[in-house]
Amino acid sequence: MKDKIQKFGGAMFTPVMLLSFSGIILAITIIFQNPIIMGSIAEEGTLWYKIWDIVSAGMWTVFENLELLFVIALPIGLAKKSLARISMESFVVYMAFNYFIGAILENFGGFFGVDFSVEPETGSGLKLIGGIKTLDTGVIGAIIVALMVVYLHDHFFDKKIPDWLAMFNGSSLVVFLGMMSAIVLALIFCFIWPLFQRGMGNIQTFFVDSGGFGIWCYSLLERLLLPTGLHHLLTQPFSYGPVIVNEGITTYWLDHLVEFSQSSRPLAELFPGAAFKLYGHNKIFAAPGVAAALYFTAKPENKKKVGALVIPAAIAAIVGGITEPLEFTFLFVSPPLYAVYAVLCATLSTAQYAIGIRGDFTSGLITWLAKNWIPLWHNHYNEYIKQIIVGLIFTVIFFVVFYFLIVKFDIKTPGRQLAGTTKLYTKKDYKQKKNEEISENEKSESEFQIKAQTFLEGLGGKENIESVTNCATRLRTSVYDSSKVLDDNYFQENGALGMVRKNNNIQVIVGPSVPQVRDEFDKLL
Repeated sequence: MKDKIQKFGGAMFTPVMLLSFSGIILAITIIFQNPIIMGSIAEEGTLWYKIWDIVSAGMWTVFENLELLFVIALPIGLAKKSLARISMESFVVYMAFNYFIGAILENFGGFFGVDFSVEPETGSGLKLIGGIKTLDTGVIGAIIVALMVVYLHDHFFDKKIPDWLAMFNGSSLVVFLGMMSAIVLALIFCFIWPLFQRGMGNIQTFFVDSGGFGIWCYSLLERLLLPTGLHHLLTQPFSYGPVIVNEGITTYWLDHLVEFSQSSRPLAELFPGAAFKLYGHNKIFAAPGVAAALYFTAKPENKKKVGALVIPAAIAAIVGGITEPLEFTFLFVSPPLYAVYAVLCATLSTAQYAIGIRGDFTSGLITWLAKNWIPLWHNHYNEYIKQIIVGLIFTVIFFVVFYFLIVKFDIKTPGRQLAGTTKLYTKKDYKQKKNEEISENEKSESEFQIKAQTFLEGLGGKENIESVTNCATRLRTSVYDSSKVLDDNYFQENGALGMVRKNNNIQVIVGPSVPQVRDEFDKLL
């Protein structure tokens, strides 16, 4: 079950990857349309405003169609065969699901306690999805339909039926079964979803009123779940689902950014629910403290090597919000050290909450600038100055605590192992090694192809691969025989940042280029 949940968490990241770029560009358009920042040129009706209004309209595409994005992309990471076809099947069944709900409520809305005559706007409980007026089930409805189609696809896509019904083979059979199932699912949603929507007000109040303890627990779980890959399951319902606000915190924040920038009221009053997007403070303030501690606790002869490892990792965390390379540097050497790290990260988020910080602070510096500091600095600079001061204090705390624990308990972090066991391989070393082993044709392969090939060999070859998916930085595989998987040194010598092993589940930590490596890996399979 845990393996299936991990695979689901990785598949969830496929559609989420599209949100980061769109969110940053959208935040930039909001900045350029803000008269407080740009002056009279950004007044509504000017040519400047209209140009950026056009750009903004396109950037909202992803956020306004999250349901369609999830129902198309999620099956790609979950299905075992014919990935292109299952996306089509999932989309068709999901649209039918919404048509069924719309028709049911149009005819029997009163029975289900739904006024289907109202306009589908925020707060009505209804929404236009792909032009269909239906219940606003958000990404939850899309995920449930996608999972249902994945099950039907994997069990019936290759099902042999009589020759005289051959036209109903493959996708036709899956879609037919999916539509029949969608009728039942639509009826179930008509019964339970209005009740769920009415209970959301109480749930929102609970989370908003949970105070600092609630924020601390939420942030702690987010870090503790990272090694398992399940942290997306915790955060995504807050960011893109209706836990706090109907459209999700991310969309609500962007949609009201201009309003927030023009108000001098504290952000904690303007949008208290944004407290659940403070868990990214560790990317900016914890990363340099941890990196410095790892560097200064390394043996003198290894400092240069450790610096080459942790400095780029810290920069990746600060600028791009990718913390896994740094965290995995010490996670598997000392899990208790990672537990302390998670506690400190939660405490940092709670401290920022306590001084009134609210906003979208889940990624790196680029996102912070675009979605928070630049558009809001004019009226909220006092809050951000306090945020920076508190953050820098925690940078020192992270450094002191890590330095003390590493030295006190002689934790064998990188650079502290026995002589000769710490080695960082450069691209030159790697290419030299490969040149001795591969043919002239292979020498012309891209870096992604070479990594995919060597990782596949290290995992025991394609015959040993049961399934493969990926998240932001890791290539996740299930193998038939874990004894055929080579040791961690082989993978690290060939470009991996680290490894995670749990029975037959093998994760190769590749870094931000994992989507490209995954594509080449799939081709080899």
